Amino acid sequence: MGTEPADVSDDPTRARLVAAAAEVFAEKGYDRAGVQEIARRAGFTTGAIYGRFRGKAELLAAAIDAQSDDEFEQLFAEHRFEGAATDILTTVGSHLVTEEFDNGQALLLEAFVAARRDPDVAAGLRDAIEERRRQLTDLVEEAKATGDIDPELDTLSVVRFCHAVGLGFLLFGAVDLSRPGVEPWEALITRLVRAIGEHHD
Repeated sequence: MGTEPADVSDDPTRARLVAAAAEVFAEKGYDRAGVQEIARRAGFTTGAIYGRFRGKAELLAAAIDAQSDDEFEQLFAEHRFEGAATDILTTVGSHLVTEEFDNGQALLLEAFVAARRDPDVAAGLRDAIEERRRQLTDLVEEAKATGDIDPELDTLSVVRFCHAVGLGFLLFGAVDLSRPGVEPWEALITRLVRAIGEHHD
């Protein structure tokens, strides 16, 4: 959405605004969150926001990007993937039942609700999901090249299946539905990953 923002490490004011926005959106919801409250919580005036973002929708997109980047970086830092690319898919799948519903997930859920009414939010959310699609596409293509995933399977179908499972767990967390235990869930994910690696002549 809009021009490509500067790296937050080069703009500490932007980083503080994005962090404050994530908190306010998660707490109050997109519709009730105001730019004045976001600016106040970050310790700035609204001018600091409008000097860096076109409005609330772009600020929400930046908050989601920052949250998603943090989660991916943490996941990849914790796990040294020296084996098959499918190890990453297995680990990401396993995290679905071990992560608690937190502000980051509340923020993403808020974005989906707001996207139904605000085309700018919908566009930003699509961009964020498409960035994750590109990352997962690279993993799936790498796994297909090594034979860990059947090359005949459609890459987009595999990626969207991963998205559907992940977003489904997001909804479960919103209403506090019980999730499966870690061991049986990991057994299921391992079997699914193994199944898509089978070649059928």
